[in-house]
Parts: sequence; C-alpha cells; structure tokens
Amino acid sequence: MKKILSVSQIRELDAWTISHEPVAGIDLMKRACKAFVSWFTPSFHTSSRIAVICGTGNNGGDGAGIARLLEAWGYTPHVYITRGRKESPDFKTNLDRLPASLPVSEITGTEGIEFDQFDVIIDALFGSGLTRPAEGVEEAVIRAINSSGAVVVSVDIPSGLMADSSSTGAIVQANHTVSFQLPKLSFMLPASGAFVGEWHIVDIGLDKQFIRDAPCSNFYVTRSLVASRIQPRKKFAHKGTFGHALLVAGSYGKMGAAVLCARAALRTGAGLLSVYGPSSGNSILQIAVPEAMFLADAGDQYLTTGLSEDFGRYSVIAAGPGLGTHVATLQVFTELMKSSDKPMVVDADALNMLASNPDLLQLLPKGSILTPHPKEFERLAGSWQDDFERLEKQRRLAKETGCIWVLKGAHTSIADTEGNIYFNATGNPGMATGGSGDVLTGITAALLSQGYAPLDAAIVGVYVHGLAGDLAYYERGSHALIASDIVEFIPAAFRKLQRSGKKD
Repeated sequence: MKKILSVSQIRELDAWTISHEPVAGIDLMKRACKAFVSWFTPSFHTSSRIAVICGTGNNGGDGAGIARLLEAWGYTPHVYITRGRKESPDFKTNLDRLPASLPVSEITGTEGIEFDQFDVIIDALFGSGLTRPAEGVEEAVIRAINSSGAVVVSVDIPSGLMADSSSTGAIVQANHTVSFQLPKLSFMLPASGAFVGEWHIVDIGLDKQFIRDAPCSNFYVTRSLVASRIQPRKKFAHKGTFGHALLVAGSYGKMGAAVLCARAALRTGAGLLSVYGPSSGNSILQIAVPEAMFLADAGDQYLTTGLSEDFGRYSVIAAGPGLGTHVATLQVFTELMKSSDKPMVVDADALNMLASNPDLLQLLPKGSILTPHPKEFERLAGSWQDDFERLEKQRRLAKETGCIWVLKGAHTSIADTEGNIYFNATGNPGMATGGSGDVLTGITAALLSQGYAPLDAAIVGVYVHGLAGDLAYYERGSHALIASDIVEFIPAAFRKLQRSGKKD
C-alpha cells in the first residue's frame, strides 16, 4: 500500500532526504531526472522530435536535466524556457549545464507560440507546488501544448493541475505523467485525473522511514497488500467454514441482478448461499444458479411479507440488486436491518431506499459496507462543488454511520470509520456496464461471509472485482465486456493474487 502525501509533506520529505541522507538538492534533482529518462527511453525512439517545455522553478530544472540526459542517449530535444517567474537556483544550475549542441529558445510573449512540429512534448513547466492558476505567457504555453497534437509527457504532475485541491484555469492535458516516488491525490479523482493520462511512479530514493512515519489518511492499494489479505483454505475446512450468505435481491424483470450477484458470491467462495426474492424468481434462480437455495417471498413480483426466521444463522446479509423500491419492499428492508446484528452489504435499490428515508441509516449494523455509484452517493450525501468536497462527504459519512463507504468508479474509493480513504488500483472503462455493481456486491458479501473484517472485505472485494474486469478486458476488449465476463474471471483473479504473493 502506498501513502498519498500532501504537497507540503512531499516538500518536507525532500528536505528531510537532503539533510539526513545527506544529498545535495541538485543531486536529488539529478536522481529524479535519471528516473524519468529510464522510464522515457524504452517508450520513445531517438528519432522522435522532442520539445522540453521548462518553467524557471525546480520543475523546469528537472526539464533541463532531462534534456541533458536525453542528449546523452542520442536524442536531440529542443528546450523552451518559459519566462514568467523567478528562477530557482537548481533550475539555473541545470540550465547552465545544457550542452551547446542542444537548441534552446526562450518564450517571453503570448503570441506565435506553436509546438505543432514536435512528436513528443515533455511538460516541465510547473511542479506540484503550484498555488495559483497559470496566466499570461504560461497560460499561452499550456494552450499551445494542448493544441499541438503531440504526445505529452508531464514531469511529476501536469502543469496547471493542483495536487490537493480543485484546479481552475489552463491545465496541460497529458497522455502520460511520470510522478516521483508517490502518487498525488488529484490523480485519483475524476475531474483532475482526466488531465493526468496514464500515470507512472518512479523511485527517486526519498527517505523511506520518513514516508513510513508520515501521518496520512489517503492510501493507494497495491497488489501486495491485497495478496497478503487473502485467507488461505485449510485442509480440513468444509462448506460451513466459509459461511452462509443471504442475498436479498430481485423483482419482476430484474432477476438478472440477483443471478449475477449470486454467481459472484459463489465464485468468491461463500460456503452456502441463499437468495431471498419474489416467488416469480424461484425457477429463474434455481435454473441459473443451481448451487444456491431460494427462499420465496409471498409477493409474486416484489418483496411484500419478509422472512419469519432467525437471521442469526446467516453469516452476512447483502441487499439491493434488482430489488425495486416498492413501499412494501421498503418495509421488508427496514425489518431486515432491525433484525440483523452483523455487518450487511447494501447496494443498488437498497441504497435508493435509504436515500429516500435517510433516518433509516441509523439502523444499519456497524461495519456494514455500502457500495454506491456517484449518482446513488449524491442522493445519500447531497451535491458537491468538486471531487475533493465529495471525498470529504464520503469520509464524514463513514465516520458518522460507523460503516464502510465504497464509492464506485475509476480508482474506486473506500472510506473506513477512522476517516481513511483507500483508492483502488484495478479496473477499466469496459466495466461501466449494467450488472457490474451487482457482481461487486456478491464478491464483497462472500468475503464477509468467510470471516473477513469489513474493511478487508471491501478492499479485497473491490480489488478482485477490478482485477477480474481487467482479465476479462484482455480477452473481450472494453466494448464487448459484460458483467457475466467479470464473474467468469473471478477465479483467475484469485489465482493471480495467490501466485503474486506479496510482490507488487
């Protein structure tokens, strides 16, 4: 698991490394340049026409250092110096070290700026310490970069993008971002992440002990973390060892959601699975998922009466997929929450019922896992001005309810009851398809059923769901991928994690 530190913490990390390693600041910058070039050279041919756009701060110093190293590798980058701010000492040092063979141009005005002749642009205009939007010549340079048609690679962070807060003004639209040591919070969020392209982390030897000791509430989930959380199965285990999950799902015309959820729960290892739904769903479930038991409600098209039995025999209850929001179903769901003393998984229509009746949130058993997509979350939390405010709403709701809140999307965020956020590393746009969330509900319920702690069930469940989707993507592509494909690749996802052990 990687920490996501704030800009001020990264600045402290740099200073600590410089003073305690010790290493001169200009030599640490050289390390960063070497790490960037080591990533860059396998990806771009020496014949590529390359522009390196430098500011006059330390990010521009990185750019000048990168240009010098690329020249040694056989590239001939054209260096552009954008004059608009005070020069940093390390920028001046690296500028003076540029070989005379490299073309260097200065940009001081806003007119006639064009980079259309280049194949690749390395953006080293601003770093993560930016505190105000670009303006004047800097804004003109960013707009010229974005209109160039070149492949854009940003150094550490796209110029104009804030790392820890919402951004305004001109921002470089990068195809790739090569970030030093740790990812930035803005990489994880939809509006700001759209500028980052594919991001890559390179190690520049910043002090590991400082990173370990730094207080942090934002984390990036790695494969090694998830692999270490997978519970091995023992030789003398039996189906009772892995719990009995109850899935409350389905209504007339929406039994497919229950089927997907049930299949996912079984593929994730639930020992026993019962599905409680309307009586019309009996034959559908029995044929589509013969391994599951079906409990029929008296209602034919939706739940109307509830179950008159001891819920204590179930390891976990998951509710919502395809359930509908009829008033009678709401009553069944309410009684279910009152009767359950174990963490539940709540998704889809169960979330919509909570949004329409927010007082019911207090009935959720502590440690329950809620898995809304953004629109469902908005119904529960209210609107927000930007993604950073949305993140704080998620953090607050997790604390207030004592539940785990999983906000689905690219880099799905998982908020625990202590105010921490964990961002997922797996998944792809092909998973934006009907039924994908139902699969996640089944996976998460099965993990809770097997005795995983709620936070572990959420983190592992989201990662496995995304990994299965990635494996399906390699076979099916993004346009053809459907939710059933994700279920099909759950076994392969677990095998991949088990093979990887604790290696990233």
